[in-house]
Formats: sequence, structure tokens, C-alpha cells
Amino acid sequence: MNDLSPVAIEEFMQRNLELVSETTTAIEAAAHMADKRIGCLVVQGKGTDADRQPIIGLVSETDLVRKVMAADQPNLSTPVGEIMTSALRTIASHRPMLDASHVMEQQGVRHLCVAEDEEIVGLISIRDLVRYFVYAESGPIRELDNVYRPLSVLMQTAIEAIDSDLPVQQAAQHMGTKKIGALLVQQDGEFKGIVTERDLVVKVLSQEKDAKQLTVKAVMNHPLINIDINRTIHDASDLMAEKWIRHLPVTENRKIVGILSVRDLIRMIAMRDRPRFLRQK
Repeated sequence: MNDLSPVAIEEFMQRNLELVSETTTAIEAAAHMADKRIGCLVVQGKGTDADRQPIIGLVSETDLVRKVMAADQPNLSTPVGEIMTSALRTIASHRPMLDASHVMEQQGVRHLCVAEDEEIVGLISIRDLVRYFVYAESGPIRELDNVYRPLSVLMQTAIEAIDSDLPVQQAAQHMGTKKIGALLVQQDGEFKGIVTERDLVVKVLSQEKDAKQLTVKAVMNHPLINIDINRTIHDASDLMAEKWIRHLPVTENRKIVGILSVRDLIRMIAMRDRPRFLRQK
């Protein structure tokens, strides 16, 4: 694999943190995410100095969906301190972007706090990694430009689906069981739409709707935005960015044959670079 220039995380990280208190409720966190169009909030704990309350974790759309909406009795007043990802995951700002891809892949997360001198100064997300790797002038993604149907290499062929008439709570539970962030929606035996963690947070939780009564049909995205299997990785990344989505059904002869996520775009990079990463740990 061709070496990428050793670009440091600090060059791509987000420095403006969206902060919430550990006492912020799930419904308040969902509303905050919906308002800012983001998928993660930084959680502050209690401190003696109001201006320097410690950062103790991250709460994401995944946490809200799997730990609140999927519960038998969802409690929208649950404090984020009880559902946030425990054990704050950080990475030093001087580390290369490749290392961030490894840590995210190993820990199954889309966001990492970035530290400088033991202080949290930013956040690096899976989208930041895609922005770097996909548009780099050299490296593993660029190498795939010459591979026949590169999307077929990256996409997931196991398609998880849910019936459109089922309640959204079942969608949340299905996502939690399978540890995935999206489900294709079936209606009359055909794929008619897609429902994602973001849909559940923005269209249901943030608006305090009843996840047991509301159907998947009411919140799914349709018609489906998809991409042909013969298109390039850059095409897929551009389409995701343009439509502000993280999942793309992949079609062949107009039939859905797989699904591509933003995480899939960089998973291969971590796999191919793993020997170097392990040697340097």
C-alpha cells in the first residue's frame, strides 16, 4: 500500500465542541443534535469551577437509540451521564489520521476526543477521516480507482430490513441487536425506503413522539437514494456529503445488492495498515 503523508489529527479535527452537562436529559440531547445537525455531544461532569467542568464522555445518536428508544419502557428524562459511552476515548492531536482510523475501528465508534497535554481540545469524526482519505492524492483509496467495481469491495452484502408497518421502537431494537445504524424498509415485498439512527433521534426522540405507536413508514426516508455498483468511491462519498447521509444502498441492474456506510469507506484502510499500527503500539 502506498504511504499517505503523515497528516496529524490536529489538521482535520473539529475544535468547536458541542458541550452538555451530564444531567442533560435524553430528550434535550436529541433536540440539541437535531438543531446542530450533529451525531455526537461532549458530556461535562460536575466540577468545583463552573468554567472548567471536566469532560467525562461522549453521547451519540447510537447511545440514544440503543439505550433509550430500544428500552421496553423508554425514559426520555434519562440523564446523558447514565447512557453516554463510558470510559472517555481520546487520541493525541499529533497522532496521524491513520491511527485514528484504527482506534475507531477497534472500538466500534465514530467519534474520538482529541487531547493536547491531557486537555480535550477537539473531536475527530468518521466523516473527518473520510474527508482526508477519500480525497488524498495517494494512498489506499486512490489505489482502488483502478479496481473493477470498487464499491463491491467495500459494501456490506448482508442487508438488514424491517417492515414499514412496524413501530419505530422495533427498528431501534433491531439496530441495537445487529449493532448497525440503518435498516432498509420493506413495503409490499419491495425496498421502499431506509430508516437510520438519525431519523429516530431527529424525527422521533427530539419531538417526544411515542416510539411504540409511530410506524417506521412515518419516519423512513423515501424514495431511496442509491448508487450503482459501477460508480467510484469518490462518487459515493460526494453523494453522502451532498445528501447529508451515512448509508447508501448499492444497486446492480437496478436491484439492491448491498449497502455502503460511511464507516465502510475507511474500514479497509485500517485493515491494510494494521501491521504497521500494531508494530508501533
